[in-house]
Amino acid sequence: MTCPASPRPASPHPVLPVLAALAFTALLVAACTPASDAEPDRSSPAPPSPTAEADTSDARPVLPDSLRSPPDAATRARFDSIMHRARIDRLRNEPLGDVIAAVGRQFSSAPYRAGTLDEPPEETLVVHLDGFDCVTFVETALALGRGIAQGDTSYTGFAQRLAGLRYRGGTIGYCQRLHYFSDWIDTNRRRGRLRTDLNLPGRRVLQESVDFMSTHRSSYSRLAASDSLYRCIRNRERTLQAGPGASRPYVPQDSIRVAYPSLQSGDVIALITSVDGLFVTHTGLAVEQPDGSFGLLHASTTEGVMVSPDIQRYVQQIDHQIGIVVARPVAGRHLKG
Repeated sequence: MTCPASPRPASPHPVLPVLAALAFTALLVAACTPASDAEPDRSSPAPPSPTAEADTSDARPVLPDSLRSPPDAATRARFDSIMHRARIDRLRNEPLGDVIAAVGRQFSSAPYRAGTLDEPPEETLVVHLDGFDCVTFVETALALGRGIAQGDTSYTGFAQRLAGLRYRGGTIGYCQRLHYFSDWIDTNRRRGRLRTDLNLPGRRVLQESVDFMSTHRSSYSRLAASDSLYRCIRNRERTLQAGPGASRPYVPQDSIRVAYPSLQSGDVIALITSVDGLFVTHTGLAVEQPDGSFGLLHASTTEGVMVSPDIQRYVQQIDHQIGIVVARPVAGRHLKG
């Protein structure tokens, strides 16, 4: 899943400008760069009804044998190193959020890599442990952290958890990918992996607008080439727009520090935008600082994986950002999912 570009920040901390996003992706969890051909994604089921909740299944994607082991020796070595470090640090005994944050910190200075989910000619589970966009970083840290917390240090378990975070309905396909990060949050909340009922102080409610992919169809080669994919994405947008999640509580940018006492390390932080058709344009993980404030551990487009030391200051420095949504990873009934 590629990170979209958000409007240009006023500081050197970076998220690309919106116009740049149109070159490869403009949505937080939208990997919408060109496919190698113009054929529809025939592995995807028929588009859901705009009013149907078709993605609430707890089914996890069934992985073929080819995806149950690392794609190359470098990925195997990196995975083994992460699990070895987790054993040395006894991370399994720590709270889930601390485990996820600790895993995320192991990727510090890893380079930013855009568009990786759309590099293969067909939709598949893409895994990179040597570079990330903002979403693949969060997904990878959560999938690894949940495995460590449950004592599953196998690569197969990690790949299964990663697929479960990234796709809906038990199928790996372009239309099953959770392209909008708000959809990613909602789907994983329903599956018991996240909490959003945190009652953070200073919250306001915003009506989400969801139509960026369909209204910018020509910027997404797969959608431009395939009417069936376009209909699938448009139907999904209508479902999101009509659903109860369309009215979303968020913490305005000037109130973020007030919410610090309610945050925990490992919380997923989604940056909210005023850009039409989008809701989230960047994401990362909250990490507690020595003074009790919280920084953002994220994949920066220019610095790679890093910690921006104060979430509120970071958000305030980026044009068109208006606040954050917080989702907390939980060790609930779907810990193994």
